[in-house]
Amino acid sequence: MGSCSNKLFNRERTIHEILGSGIVADVMLWRKKDLSVGIVTVTIASWIVFESFAYTIFTLVSSVLLLLLSILFLWSKSASILNRPSPPLPKFQISEAMAEEVSELLRIHVNKLLQVSHDIAMGRDSELFTKVAVVLFLISFIGSLADFQTLCHTGVLVVMMVPAFYERYEDYIDGSIVFICNKTKELCLRFEIWAYPENKKLS
Repeated sequence: MGSCSNKLFNRERTIHEILGSGIVADVMLWRKKDLSVGIVTVTIASWIVFESFAYTIFTLVSSVLLLLLSILFLWSKSASILNRPSPPLPKFQISEAMAEEVSELLRIHVNKLLQVSHDIAMGRDSELFTKVAVVLFLISFIGSLADFQTLCHTGVLVVMMVPAFYERYEDYIDGSIVFICNKTKELCLRFEIWAYPENKKLS
């Protein structure tokens, strides 16, 4: 877990800087309130629609795409008959450079995941095992409470609420988490001494 300072993750930057200092950070931290309120409203409204009318995300996406393609098709046909301009559509294409960049990024993350899995399986890092076990348990527990669609809507609301809440009460939250961090580190050290007493003799 490393050393714990007075700030969470030993950071020196503000939350706004960590989130990229752009429009996304402004929206997440409610500095563009109209946009933030709009995202939260659309998220809640779409969840109500999905739950009330038993829609699924695939049904909605396919219906919207069908409607859009039908409109564009009829527009193009009528434009050719009436000698009017076709719909102004850009040419969508994934460049080779973009595909290589995405595959390289994916390869790096997959290799990191495999390395972490290998370290845990070989029993090299009990602290990492504890972290991964807790995260997987939380994912399993949360997944048992709601379906994927509800989790996605909840995830959007969490992203819109947690950073702003954290920025407002940063000092209180950091103090509490640093205290828990130190106590957890002590417990991990005790566990390692208990599980591997030969390491203590060698040191």
